[in-house]
Amino acid sequence: MAKQNTRTFGETPDQAINILGEGTLIKGDISASSDIRIDGQLVGNLEAKGRVVIGPKGKIDGKVKCNNVEIAGFIKGKVYVDELLNMKASAKIEGDIVAGKLAVEPGATFTGTCAMGAASAPAKEDAKEKTLYNEKN
Repeated sequence: MAKQNTRTFGETPDQAINILGEGTLIKGDISASSDIRIDGQLVGNLEAKGRVVIGPKGKIDGKVKCNNVEIAGFIKGKVYVDELLNMKASAKIEGDIVAGKLAVEPGATFTGTCAMGAASAPAKEDAKEKTLYNEKN
């Protein structure tokens, strides 16, 4: 027997999951306070407090910031992950990676730099970018 949904309008579940379906294109930034799965295409930045999953046909052209991410699709832009970035065999990233931990399956590819560990936490990204900017100017 299926569980009946007893929520009322405006009520949010504790663990909401947002899904951008295959064949859907969003142009603009997304900010999610929970988990999100991308199977379509996002042209813009993504910031999530929960877990992010990029499906095999999912594409993002922009910066990604989150706690954990599993990538089977494509990202073109910087990726900042507090904890674990998991690249599946079909994953492709074109951009810099800053992650606490990195797991890469054979076949996955990325072009850019990678910084790992507690010292490279995404919270320090702004300070690093300012330092790099000041060094160049």
